[in-house]
Amino acid sequence: MELKNDTQISEFLLLGFSEEPELEPFLFGLFLSMYLVTILGNLLIILAVSSDSHLHTPMYFFLANLSFVDNCFTSTTVPKMLVNIQTQRKVITYDSCIMQMYFFILFASLDNFLLTVMAYDRFVAICHPLHYTVIMNPRLCGLLVLMSWIMSILHSLLQTLMLLRLSFCTEVEIPHFFCELNQMIQLACSDTFLNSMVMYFSAMLLAGAPLAWILYSYSKIVSSILGISSAQGKYKAFSTCVSHLSVVSLFYCTSLGVYLSSAATQSSHASAVASVMYTVVTPMVNPFIYSLRNKDINGALNDHLNRKSTKKQEL
Repeated sequence: MELKNDTQISEFLLLGFSEEPELEPFLFGLFLSMYLVTILGNLLIILAVSSDSHLHTPMYFFLANLSFVDNCFTSTTVPKMLVNIQTQRKVITYDSCIMQMYFFILFASLDNFLLTVMAYDRFVAICHPLHYTVIMNPRLCGLLVLMSWIMSILHSLLQTLMLLRLSFCTEVEIPHFFCELNQMIQLACSDTFLNSMVMYFSAMLLAGAPLAWILYSYSKIVSSILGISSAQGKYKAFSTCVSHLSVVSLFYCTSLGVYLSSAATQSSHASAVASVMYTVVTPMVNPFIYSLRNKDINGALNDHLNRKSTKKQEL
């Protein structure tokens, strides 16, 4: 397979959301605010987990990794979009476009795998509580995260190498705010059958299989919770899963909604707007979901802030 791209095109145009200049300041302020909230919220989660020894457990270890990946995920698209809006220059070079697509696929896949790993953690905690500490040992937790990274890197590398074999003609306008794989394939003027097959097969395998495992895990979790005799025990067991279940629902529903809506409407602009839900909104909302009713996270952050203020007073 010839992997080198023989196109003479050196740059693409990211059309974004709107061609109306009067909307640019509003869009810039909106997405800048959302981006800063996302970065700050996920950094606070990482800070809380790393600073409190009581949170050095598998569940919070995976949560800290998810927060890190979410920050990386949103940082692959939003900063470039903000620069384009501010400078009113929508150009992205070919190399930058390929790199953006590579990292976007990488961190999207990581999000998917980490949510699956977290579902396994909740499955073991509720269905096998007596063996939880033995099964979810630090070695296994590290191995699960490592395997998530390896599979994500390989998947992203495969999609990128497949794209490099394509050539592009005169159509260089991408009707999106980032270099999305499907849009790139549609712009190619060479045969894209193999690329489409690989893209859809990998999506079914790498998204369908984790989703099937998550559904299986929660079916077992619900069965175990229903077997608990006391109402307080049921509430306590279910409360440990609510945050993760909310994030999983948000991630998969928005992702599926984007591709189903784009397939139904055939509108690239509608697809770009819908993509905001899982590329920007989901990473921003995740920290709020995990910290809103989580006494451990809130307590760790309060303790950390109190220690900082005490040190300042002593100085």
